[in-house]
Amino acid sequence: MANVGLLYVGAVLFINGLMLIGVIPGRSAAILNFFVGGMQVVFPTLILLQGAGDPAVVFGAFGLYLFGFTYLYVGIIQWTGVSGEGLGWFSLFVVIVATVVGILQFIGVGDPVFGAIWLIWAVLWFMFFLLLGLGKSGIEKATGWFTIFVSFLTGTIPALFLLSGTFQTNVLLGGVVAALGALALIVAVILGRSGRGAEPAPVRVDDATA
Repeated sequence: MANVGLLYVGAVLFINGLMLIGVIPGRSAAILNFFVGGMQVVFPTLILLQGAGDPAVVFGAFGLYLFGFTYLYVGIIQWTGVSGEGLGWFSLFVVIVATVVGILQFIGVGDPVFGAIWLIWAVLWFMFFLLLGLGKSGIEKATGWFTIFVSFLTGTIPALFLLSGTFQTNVLLGGVVAALGALALIVAVILGRSGRGAEPAPVRVDDATA
C-alpha cells in the first residue's frame, strides 16, 4: 500500500507544482489533494493496524501522515480561501522530521536511496515554509518547478521500481539521487528567476501549495 501511495505522491506533487507556476487553478488542483491526502491517511492507518506494533512497520508508516495532512491542508486552503501560514509552519515541522528520517535511513535502515529522497523532501518542504510561512513570494515559481522535478525523482520513479520489484539501493545510487536533487534545485531556481519578471507579486497563501 505504501508503494501505491508513493506513486500518487508523485502525481499530486506534479499537479501542485503546475499550480505554483500558474498552469493549473488552485481549486482544480485541490481535488487531487483531497484524494491523495485521504489516501495518505487511510493507508498508513491500515498498515499500522496490521503491523501489530512492530517498530519497523511503525517507522515505515508514520511519515505518510506528514504528506497526507499536507495535501488535505492544501485542499482545504484552495476550497475555503483560509490563510496558508499555518500550512507553512507545519511544513517547517515536516522539514525537521524528514531530516531526521533521512539521516536514520542512512545510518539505521541502510537505505541510502530513501535517505537521499527524505532529505530532498526536507529541502522541498523548507521552500514551502519560506513561501507560505514567511511569505517569500520571490521563490514561488522556483518552488513550483522544484516540486515538479521532485514529483518524478522522489515519487513516481522510485514507486514504479518498487511496484515492479526492481528497486535497488546502495551508496552509489543514493549519491546519484542526491546529485539529481541538487541539479533539480539549481535548474528550478534558474527557471524561477527567468519567469519571475521584474517585480514579484505578493504571495497569495490561498493559492500556494505543497
